[in-house]
Amino acid sequence: MDMADIKTPILEVNNLSKRFGKVEVFKDISFAMEKGAVMALIGSSGSGKTTLLRCLNFLETPDHGRISVHGNCLFDADDHSTHQEKDIRHKRLHFGLVFQSFNLFPQYSALRNVTLATELLAKEQPGYRTGKGQMIKDIRERAEHLLEQVGLSDKLNNYPHQLSGGQQQRVAIARALAVNPDILCFDEPTSALDPELTGEVLKVIQSLADLNTTMLIVTHEMSFARDVADTVAFMDSGSIVEQGPPSQVISNPKEARTRQFLERYLGNS
Repeated sequence: MDMADIKTPILEVNNLSKRFGKVEVFKDISFAMEKGAVMALIGSSGSGKTTLLRCLNFLETPDHGRISVHGNCLFDADDHSTHQEKDIRHKRLHFGLVFQSFNLFPQYSALRNVTLATELLAKEQPGYRTGKGQMIKDIRERAEHLLEQVGLSDKLNNYPHQLSGGQQQRVAIARALAVNPDILCFDEPTSALDPELTGEVLKVIQSLADLNTTMLIVTHEMSFARDVADTVAFMDSGSIVEQGPPSQVISNPKEARTRQFLERYLGNS
């Protein structure tokens, strides 16, 4: 095989486990994603999906396992040099996380919510003092472009309380994109929205998929997962029970537990 044909996954998760006290949230989770892929995580509440995202974003520390991005190890439970707090913030930059409850800063405009993190990062650059003006200008222009990309070019100066839930979530997506993450993570991005606002957020996520944005999405929107994801992973009781293309996992699941979940969930939808 030509070495050029061998692709290094953008994200590799190996045997990741996490517990809180005596409660094992998930165990031995392993998967890999190539650049531009979209993976949907489905499963009942309490199956470990959100905690998995939090571990990938270094908001929680796994007990076992390894996380690598572009072949570089970011976390290894057996290598405590990868646990250094001073490095965690920079490791988080590989991931963008969009929370289900938006988590915007209420005292800042939509534009300021998007520029804040990148301005703080710019201050750490060696040439910040001499190039501050141009850096701030570039950051603002990129933020304006991202807000236009999510359909909010007319809401730059609006504050969160002046925006609908769907608009706030779209600001949160633009904010996550602003730091140029390798993998964009969504934690049930429509669960806090009224049904009529869900479509506008899903449309933005679909547009990102069309742009080959690498995304890991925790969702209860089965039809959306079927349409947008390259891979669907069904989690139950802290384990990945079944993983594969949507045509298999959602439309023709092999595992009895997957079928039971889908029958119950779709039956109650």
